Amino acid sequence: MNRRTLLTLGAALGLTSAAAPGVAWSWSPTRSVARSGTGVDPLWVWDDEIDAIMASVIDAGQVPAVNDAILPWVDNDHPVPAGLPSELAGFLGREARLPAWADMEKLRRAADFNRRKDLYLFVIYGLGGGIMSTVIPREAKSVYWSKGGADMQDRAAKTFTFGYDLTDRNAYEPDGQMIVTANKTRLVHAAVRHLLPQSPYWKAVADETIPISNMDILVTFHSTGTFAHRTMKKWGVRMSAADEEAFLHHWQVALHLLGVRDEYIPATWADAHAQSDQVLTPLLAPTPEGRDLAEVLLGLTAQVDLGVTRGFLNEFVIYQLGDDIADWLDLRRDWASRALIRSVWPAYVAFREGLLPVAPNSFGLFDKFVKALGMAFLNKGQSGTTTPITIPDGNRPGV
Repeated sequence: MNRRTLLTLGAALGLTSAAAPGVAWSWSPTRSVARSGTGVDPLWVWDDEIDAIMASVIDAGQVPAVNDAILPWVDNDHPVPAGLPSELAGFLGREARLPAWADMEKLRRAADFNRRKDLYLFVIYGLGGGIMSTVIPREAKSVYWSKGGADMQDRAAKTFTFGYDLTDRNAYEPDGQMIVTANKTRLVHAAVRHLLPQSPYWKAVADETIPISNMDILVTFHSTGTFAHRTMKKWGVRMSAADEEAFLHHWQVALHLLGVRDEYIPATWADAHAQSDQVLTPLLAPTPEGRDLAEVLLGLTAQVDLGVTRGFLNEFVIYQLGDDIADWLDLRRDWASRALIRSVWPAYVAFREGLLPVAPNSFGLFDKFVKALGMAFLNKGQSGTTTPITIPDGNRPGV
């Protein structure tokens, strides 16, 4: 069954977005960076050209050679590497560049904003959005049954590579790495779209025929970028209107580079939050795969010297995501850590934002914790270079 057939069948049957059961996709493309579009539900939109190319690469046994070729391809100003199949090289030659609407002034402001707010972003992306991903059913199932799900430390390290390159001060500059990293991730997504439908284990639990649609990528954006914006606003983090606009813009460019159609990329934070309310919030739910992934991720984090207990980690997740999600993931409560976080963290943020003249008690604990968390999965918890993104050639073995 090809994508055109799926799209036609979905329309004929009145199938709705997986994000909001019973509610059809209604977010208007006039709220996007394109300001217009077809209005087709992104649940039925994938990345057809690169999907076909990567399917050919996998079926021809070319994955090891392609991984070798792209390994030294790192900086944005590096040419597309030699040794790639001609169709793949041609695709990357066209796509590994900023969209015409990218604004370098905004991207540089976003880089400065990320540098100034990196301690909050480490916590939000790592313990907030990272664990939220385990209660997004489609994402949890796709991650768990893909090859990366069998080695979550490596999988998390590669995810942190994406986040690190996105928030780096040179992210979109010629000597930055985000354009290349996003395109490598796009190749991985295309490979997974070819591989997972061949897994009987994924097919037994999935409610979709092809994973990682444009909808799924948007959902991931909302569980990270939109969630970060919402959380920083709730915590009282100082952000000027220009900072907020720039922070959104660096995500807009990232979504474009990942293959999301411009008609789905929100134009403003109001548009992003409206889209998130439709496509993320209603779908959050527990799954066996998600519970397992959450335990593995928190267990890996606890292995790093963060200066806190596992109970503290659990409670910081609960502080961001709430008790319902904690119950779904069977997170044990630590009442002492809960009291400490809920009394000291607001003061920690206020002090860092210049709203308190004196550092709160336990400032050092929180400072060590958030700084260590930022290094938790970079290069598998060690300082130095980040973990390279590679294309998978198979799925998670059955267990």
